[in-house]
Amino acid sequence: MVNVLAAEAAVDQRMASISDVLIIAMIVTYAVALFLFAIEAAYGRRQTLRSNRLVAVGAGAAGTDDGDGLTVNVRAEQPETSAARHVLGNVALGVAVLGFVLNAGQIATRGIAADRWPWGNMFEFVVAICLCTMGAFLYAAFRYRARYLGTFVLVPVLLLLGIAAKWLYTEAGPVIPALHSYWIAIHVSAAIIATGGFLVSGSAAITYLLSRHTEERRARGETVTGVAAKLPSSELLDQVSHRFIVLAFPLWTFGIIAGAVWADEAWGRFWGWDPKEVWSFITWVVYAAYLHARATAGWRGRKATWIGLVGFACLLFNFFAVNYLFSGLHSYA
Repeated sequence: MVNVLAAEAAVDQRMASISDVLIIAMIVTYAVALFLFAIEAAYGRRQTLRSNRLVAVGAGAAGTDDGDGLTVNVRAEQPETSAARHVLGNVALGVAVLGFVLNAGQIATRGIAADRWPWGNMFEFVVAICLCTMGAFLYAAFRYRARYLGTFVLVPVLLLLGIAAKWLYTEAGPVIPALHSYWIAIHVSAAIIATGGFLVSGSAAITYLLSRHTEERRARGETVTGVAAKLPSSELLDQVSHRFIVLAFPLWTFGIIAGAVWADEAWGRFWGWDPKEVWSFITWVVYAAYLHARATAGWRGRKATWIGLVGFACLLFNFFAVNYLFSGLHSYA
């Protein structure tokens, strides 16, 4: 009883309160950004890729094969038809950056409040994944001009944050003894960053399938209207999805290796077929198969996307189901 009271007293309640306020603030901010991105997606112009540059569809088409039997039109760059829409997209991006800052502030204040690394339970893990996901999206938005992904990335981010705030929330406090190790800053951090990259890749892959279906309808002479007509080209989405898997896969690999070293220190063995270990390895194998198929067999388009989505499904199963449906040494939820 004395130890429990001492642990509670060690928590900085002021910083914990600030952290809780920032949770609500960042959810509201991300929701506003989603609304603005959705408006831009609905009324903006369809985008495609030429020489690794995002361009608007215009006149002067040059057909290219996406590697899966469908010719995609890649066209010359034209100026935006509406300055208002361009400004709206920039405002949405600015709001997303603000949400990212609030997200980082929430994690930092929670870590200060509990005096530890702030990803010691499922609630903190989800919030950290959302931070890395938004970081990956913002990188894509500025590096590849992939602002169009905002709608498709913010939907799962807000769903995850809603689940975390409603069902996973845990007050700031000490973690279980097994997590009192410097390895939490190495192993868990690598897993969080990799998961953020995989989540952006999965969002791009799902959007790719929708865009590909739209392009097939156009190829059959059907008229496509609404949001489906504004989706980016499938070629571009395939590239974005692939690039983020390339970035995230080495981190996931490092995370598994670091976890094995930590397991040896904590439990006296590198590998024990714990459910979390098994599904982390299955996820690694599927993403390795994706990269191998693209590198050696030249798979692109739909075939490669489905492999990537299987890996994404394994990642989600490992994240949610393993923590709640299976018992094991990693069942900290």
